[in-house]
Amino acid sequence: MKRLFIKTVLATVTLAACGMAAAQSSKTIKFATQNPKGHPLVVGMEKFKEIVEAKSGGKLKVNLFPGGTLGSDQANVSALQGGTLEMVTMNSGILSNQVKEFAIWDFPFMFGNEKEADAIMDGAFGQKMHAKLDSKGLVGLAYYELGFRQITNGKRPITKVDDLAGLKLRVIPNPINVDWVKALGANPTPLPFPEVYGALEQGAIDAQENPISVINANKFYEVQKHLVLSNHQYNPQSVLISKKFWEKLDASEQKIVSDAAKESAKYQREFNRSQTAGALANLKKGGMQVTELPAAELGKLRDKLRPVTAKYAVNVGQETVQELQAELAKVRK
Repeated sequence: MKRLFIKTVLATVTLAACGMAAAQSSKTIKFATQNPKGHPLVVGMEKFKEIVEAKSGGKLKVNLFPGGTLGSDQANVSALQGGTLEMVTMNSGILSNQVKEFAIWDFPFMFGNEKEADAIMDGAFGQKMHAKLDSKGLVGLAYYELGFRQITNGKRPITKVDDLAGLKLRVIPNPINVDWVKALGANPTPLPFPEVYGALEQGAIDAQENPISVINANKFYEVQKHLVLSNHQYNPQSVLISKKFWEKLDASEQKIVSDAAKESAKYQREFNRSQTAGALANLKKGGMQVTELPAAELGKLRDKLRPVTAKYAVNVGQETVQELQAELAKVRK
């Protein structure tokens, strides 16, 4: 009886120890973004979570934090570098604060279509750009997308470029975005994304610009009357992991995370593109008036923005710009 009791105690202790070891060996990834649940970016993150947890047998757990709940993009970058946040997805152009070459992702009219964007982001150029983040404590895993950006405002329909003059237009807080808005005669107002809806509602700004998926998911149709399809910028989204956390993963865990990021990126882009028509219909249903710029006005828009691209090509470095243009030339053949 005594021997049986001792065996039972030993078995209980062993099970408890195994349980503790399993708990210690499991790792949790906090994954943040600015956009709300239901947005294509978050759908991509959900796919990432599903793949990682399945392939790791639950040893890697992923907790999602959409809607800017862990602070602004800039705060998230600092948290990644400090190791207090594991992952984030954000506009690649925002990373120009870390690596100057990343301003190239904000160049107006860089890509003519999604096929060009995919070839560059998934190819050698996109990977080379992410590799530049390594010295900043960030590891770039893949690229999601927001897609092509459009302009909304609450004052008037935009049927020609001159209609943009004088509008207080919210921009992503970085220099190139401030400058292209100035080039159109509008007044740039840099604001962190979580503040945009409130600023539109209160009339602190007149206008904002974002892809259709973002305008729809954040219900900007409630506070904006007009939308013009301008396609003036394409936004890749870097999927980043903290280098401090990355180095704590063993080789097999790194492979699971890396493969899941790439697989979820492909899924995310396809989902985003499939949703665009429905999102646009929903904006119209919500009361938005949609206009398209005639070809001549689109040409005028490109002309006005060329000096901005030329200015930032100097900052980014001609070598990087020429490398991207050479890659695009191959794709266009």
